Amino acid sequence: MPFINGKKESKYSGVSVHEYLAVQQFDERRIAVEYNGKILPEKDYDKVILKDGDQLEVVTFVGGG
Repeated sequence: MPFINGKKESKYSGVSVHEYLAVQQFDERRIAVEYNGKILPEKDYDKVILKDGDQLEVVTFVGGG
C-alpha cells in the first residue's frame, strides 16, 4: 500500500495521483507533489499510478499577509 503524507493508504493503491488529488479536492494550482522523493511535474499526475511502497507527499501553499 502507498504512504500518503506519512500514512498508509491502502484504498488508493492502483489510483493515479490525479485521481487521488481530485478525490481529496486539492486545488492543483496551489500544491506541490513529491513522489518517491522527487517533485512530480503536474503533467505526470495522471500517468503515475500509486502502488505498494510508494511515498506521496502533498504540500499546500497558503498565502498570508
